[in-house]
Amino acid sequence: MVLSDKTIKEYLEKGNILIDPLDEKDIQPASVDLHIDNGILVFKNSTEPFIDLRKELPNLTEKIEIQKEEPFMLHPGEFVLASTIERIKLGTNVVGRLEGKSSLGRVGLLIHSTAGYVDPGWDGQLTLELTNVAKLPITLYYGMRIGQISFLDLSSEAENPYGSSKLSSRYQGQSDPTASKIHIDFDSQIKHTE
Repeated sequence: MVLSDKTIKEYLEKGNILIDPLDEKDIQPASVDLHIDNGILVFKNSTEPFIDLRKELPNLTEKIEIQKEEPFMLHPGEFVLASTIERIKLGTNVVGRLEGKSSLGRVGLLIHSTAGYVDPGWDGQLTLELTNVAKLPITLYYGMRIGQISFLDLSSEAENPYGSSKLSSRYQGQSDPTASKIHIDFDSQIKHTE
């Protein structure tokens, strides 16, 4: 069941959900608005002929900062990683769903490709996967509303929440847009076969 604004406030009070910073006006009927931080990971022109998922590619992206009051231009077809200003922390009995804002979707801005799910136990800023599907550049400003998070109750507490030592929770505690760490899956498979 999706949590209402009333229940979100109760969960915030009890500590089942933490959103920091939080402005009360960002609490919507069944979600909380989130804002874009100033760090952006842009994909560089690489000398690599393709993205090999088995390898760490530290030179694939470059971090730039959105300057206050100056826009970052997201060009048509461009894909970048950003993060929320807000740190989100979830208890073991609740999950989050990251969604775009209708007003931004109507101009062609998508805020995630696949990473809209926030596991119970998560703690950190959320990485956004921003894509411009419009035919014109879109301006992004530091601090603007970029998306919203809704919350759902689990049927029971998670046995192994995100961050548990039994899981490979590679993004726990992130505080900046974070590039893919998919290569760790392949490293683990190699260790299991040795």
